[in-house]
Amino acid sequence: MMLRSNAATLSRLERKMRRAESYEEWKQTALEHDAVSGCEKWRLTEKSKSYDHANIRARIEALRELKKKKDDVGLLFALNEGIHGNQGGMGKSTLYERAIFGTKQLIEEYVDEIVDALSHISQIPESTEITTEDKLDFFHRASLCFGRSALMLSGAGSLGHFHRGVIKTLLEHNLLPNVISGSSAGAVFAAIVGTHTDDELRELLHGNKMLDPLQDEIDQQSGSFLRRQIDSASLKITLESAIPDITFQEAYEKTGRQISITIAPYEEHQTSRLMNAVTSPNVYVRTAVMASCAVPGIFPPVMLMAKNVFGEQQPYLPDRRWVDGAVTDDLPAKRLARLYYVNHYIVSQANPLALAMITGEQYLPLPESVKNLMRLSSHELLKSGEKFSRRYLRQIPDIGKAMSMFYSVMAQDYKGDVNIIPNFNFIDPQKLLGQLTTKEIEELILEGERSTWARLEQIRICSKIGRTLDDILDHHGDHNVKRFYKKRS
Repeated sequence: MMLRSNAATLSRLERKMRRAESYEEWKQTALEHDAVSGCEKWRLTEKSKSYDHANIRARIEALRELKKKKDDVGLLFALNEGIHGNQGGMGKSTLYERAIFGTKQLIEEYVDEIVDALSHISQIPESTEITTEDKLDFFHRASLCFGRSALMLSGAGSLGHFHRGVIKTLLEHNLLPNVISGSSAGAVFAAIVGTHTDDELRELLHGNKMLDPLQDEIDQQSGSFLRRQIDSASLKITLESAIPDITFQEAYEKTGRQISITIAPYEEHQTSRLMNAVTSPNVYVRTAVMASCAVPGIFPPVMLMAKNVFGEQQPYLPDRRWVDGAVTDDLPAKRLARLYYVNHYIVSQANPLALAMITGEQYLPLPESVKNLMRLSSHELLKSGEKFSRRYLRQIPDIGKAMSMFYSVMAQDYKGDVNIIPNFNFIDPQKLLGQLTTKEIEELILEGERSTWARLEQIRICSKIGRTLDDILDHHGDHNVKRFYKKRS
């Protein structure tokens, strides 16, 4: 009888979480759910086979003892022994899947202790024992060792407004990573984040302010049977309204955020590019976004624009054209790792194809090892099929190109360490490239917020040390691209 009562209570609380209108309401309900389900007791119990609790407890006590003795040299030496996100296995995803809110309290305690020690070392005055150079050397090495978090925004067509809810929530809770990538619709919102300061973003993302100047016109035409589709001209107007006319380097100087936009080549024998302040500092952000949104066969391929040595606008690689970045590299994890030392990925995933694949995988009644073997086998089959199409379909370029894009889309990995996924029951095909009404956009934004609330605590815990190191080492204000431009005589 008690079990039946608990099941009914848990079901009621789950419905309440799905309908929550604010984070505080969701959090309170999640804590109630954990108390009823027994997960709260699990969080408070240190001992577990899932991680090395004894090792983590010993590290905490050692750091506390050094701070109590005011032994700064000893504390720095202890921190030098290693700071990484998987200390004692604490980074395992299973440790964040048991309770709805948070993980083992011991892990949270360890993270707080490390952050407190890092902040203390950064603030101690220079001495003969610990010089400024010693501290800078330590923090650089610690940052490289621990790595950084990145937010990757998937392609999603018009459903990309889901990303807006994700970004809004992360910004409200000071958890928005400085490294952000986007492809297709995700590129639009990555660019908006990377070209506006926090204060500007809060004004843009809160309330009912729409980013599209054509929104009133769209709402007036919402009663028609066939949905009006997005075209190249309306997309250009929207991007000009939402994204200022600045380069990747100028965007970085303004916000300190390192945004990357994925674009794919229109021509054969070319490779996809990741456009950012490192690889293409003088390219205009807006043109890269326009290229990343150019769905093959629907929008024309795009030529990029950049500033020349005199600071004037000119074509970038004028003999090349670019299309939708989601086709080849929706989530460019490996490139972000190489460029920005990223090793922790937060994915906002609203790509309908990716969602179908992820959902299908979840419901397969197979062990994870078998699923991994199936993934490897399917990737090998796709590679073989691509080689076959390249060899035998050369005489029909359009079909060969389409087949190559298909294989590229199917072979990609669409998940990260933290996956923020919507709860869509049905996706109307007309919506994918259709112009949405204000009501539909607001529903997508709220869905993005709700989906992020369930992952906030995991993001907070896993990224807290990395964010602290980023804050200590923040020197983006020292960059100034203007010194590289010449003046015409």
